[in-house]
Amino acid sequence: MAATPQARLKRDALCGSEGRHPPLHILFAHSHATEVERCLQELDRVHFTVTAEIVVTPEEFSERLGKHAYDLIVAEYPSPNWHETQALELLNRSKRQIPLIFVGRILQRETVAEFITRGAYDCIEMGHIGHLPVAVHRALDEKALRDERDRAQIGLRHSEARYRALAGNLSYGICRCGRDGKFLEVNEAMVKMLGHASKEELLAVNLVGALIQDADKRAQLLGQPDQQGSVDPIEIEWKRKDSTNLKVRLSGQEVIDEQGKLDGYEVITEDVTKQRQLEDHLRQQAARDPLTGLANYRHLAEVLDMEIKRSERTGREFALLLFDLDGLKEINDRYGHLTGSHALCRVADVLSFCRDIDTAARYGGDEFAVVLPETDAEAANNVAQRICESIANDGMEPILSVSIGVAVYPHDGERIEALLRAADVAMYLMKAKKHNLLEARQRASHEM
Repeated sequence: MAATPQARLKRDALCGSEGRHPPLHILFAHSHATEVERCLQELDRVHFTVTAEIVVTPEEFSERLGKHAYDLIVAEYPSPNWHETQALELLNRSKRQIPLIFVGRILQRETVAEFITRGAYDCIEMGHIGHLPVAVHRALDEKALRDERDRAQIGLRHSEARYRALAGNLSYGICRCGRDGKFLEVNEAMVKMLGHASKEELLAVNLVGALIQDADKRAQLLGQPDQQGSVDPIEIEWKRKDSTNLKVRLSGQEVIDEQGKLDGYEVITEDVTKQRQLEDHLRQQAARDPLTGLANYRHLAEVLDMEIKRSERTGREFALLLFDLDGLKEINDRYGHLTGSHALCRVADVLSFCRDIDTAARYGGDEFAVVLPETDAEAANNVAQRICESIANDGMEPILSVSIGVAVYPHDGERIEALLRAADVAMYLMKAKKHNLLEARQRASHEM
């Protein structure tokens, strides 16, 4: 390695008002300076300002984590100085909420699926390092949402003075209610939030009565721990005057009179509708394949992990189907890449008509997967055959065919990577049989 492990690599890609990203502090757990340089060049290309530090050993990694703050960690895999996901394990042990992305020369899909279920944000091959900026952007967006949520939860634990100070604030709805939960006073922000014409009109609506009268909900509203010792803010849906829904987060406190007796409650209301919509949108983006709209390999790994845990509880089987679109290269060469992309979407269209409890995903390239909960081998093979027939008979040109591999938990494997490997082997056995049959037919036609 040309540079020392302690070296700081700086890339200032932002100039004046042209920059679009805030400065980014990255810790690289990597043994090759040239590959770190390639990562930095990709981030420079999309105008990230990066301050990067490189560590080579786990000891250096733990030391830096304890002394400095980082926005992102990029870890080499495989590495001569680390065992598998050691960087991720040390990060989790430190309790630091920092996204970690693995980069490597060759990353098997089974390995990627396992690493993501262990908590890695993403895994990127050096041959596709151009994907790094997109992964970094998404990781930072999700981290910003988590940080904002945590700050909001802390900020909702207000003192009585804080509540009164917020009464005139236009960002938070504030209400005072009696011991029965009936409104006694509301601020203008709450009137506007709920779309009413006046305070008097809103005072006639009983929105928090049910919460106040329910002992468990009231304790949660007041920030009192439950039986497990946890305190979670209340988030519920309210209806505006025009009957549209809004998502609100509530927090409250008791109001004590001069004699020390309970006089009522004060409740602070925050409209988190747009925040939740943005979170849902980001989750969908992170879990969906942009071409087909199916789940991506990352979401597939999460679903498989969930199904394994469910099967461990219930003792019921589930099946994994892998599909490979036959001859995609020939379709691209003969008809063009637009037709090839349409062929992938045609396969996705058929897979999207699975049961509501099933999960269809684009596994990568020309490969797809379907997870079938509570399904044995016989039923899984029947489903696979129906899907094959539907793809071949969708009425479009060119006619498509797929090769299939079936794996059933726990018979074919008890871990994600084992199931994927078993289905992959079965799929390529079927593809090899098709190839051999085609060659035999061609030889027979030449001999005639």
